[in-house]
Amino acid sequence: MHLLSTPSRLYRVLALAEVVTWTLLLGGMFVKYVLQSTELLVRIGGGLHGFTFLSYVVVTVLVAVDQRWRLKDLLLGIGSAVIPYLTVPFERSAHRRGLLGETWRLRAEQGRTAPQRLVSLALRHPLPAALIAIVGVAIVFSILLSLGPPTEWFD
Repeated sequence: MHLLSTPSRLYRVLALAEVVTWTLLLGGMFVKYVLQSTELLVRIGGGLHGFTFLSYVVVTVLVAVDQRWRLKDLLLGIGSAVIPYLTVPFERSAHRRGLLGETWRLRAEQGRTAPQRLVSLALRHPLPAALIAIVGVAIVFSILLSLGPPTEWFD
């Protein structure tokens, strides 16, 4: 069974990846600020976390459109990535509430709205869609990286 086989599986993997990268970032911050040691772990953990965060947001939107989430659920899903370790409890809650299906609805049917048509196209052509998504995330990530840490954006 591969990563994209079900919305539930893909979302679970990204939710867990988000938790792992939060741990790396927070561990790096502990080493830097509490142990007053190297900044290297913050750079590595922060980079991995930033890329994973953006990927989680993309997957949240993809699953939300495919599974017909309410706007409230979409915003909660995206918001769960902002608070450390909340993605896994959100994923579990979404699974219990039936928001994470075992099939991709828009792989089999054509969407009616523009976002649904785009998701339908992506699900029918997953490899090119994944490459486009990765490149898009990488571009946004590079722009954000060039701006520096979020704490310095408004100085």
